[in-house]
Amino acid sequence: MAFCRGPRLPYTGRMGRGPNSGDSRLVYSTDGGRGRPPLTPHNRKPPGAPPAAGKPAAPDDGVVRIMRDRKGRGGKTATAITGLPGTEPELDAVLKKLKQQCAAGGSREGRTLLIQGDHRDALLATLTALGHKARLAGG
Repeated sequence: MAFCRGPRLPYTGRMGRGPNSGDSRLVYSTDGGRGRPPLTPHNRKPPGAPPAAGKPAAPDDGVVRIMRDRKGRGGKTATAITGLPGTEPELDAVLKKLKQQCAAGGSREGRTLLIQGDHRDALLATLTALGHKARLAGG
């Protein structure tokens, strides 16, 4: 028993919009979408161009820099330490000591040590006691 008034329309899957209506809203597309501008000689890189660098390399001047970082972590704060001398096993040993000092987790990404949370003051004191020339960097 149907109480529908008017002609019954076939289901198109678009809430009343026909497939050729022109005002459809694209939700997902695997062909690059409509938002990407076409490549022209003005926005295309030359074939021999070097790849764009994401982050500039940390200066190698003997100073250990301690900075707060929140990028790429969903708003979570981490303390990044760059400029530490030594081999990778030595960096792992220093990272372990710093994590124990701060009672926090952490990891190593290349030559950058990451400690979870904002522990800049405690890390500055610890690294200075270990004999490194350390200073706070960033904001």
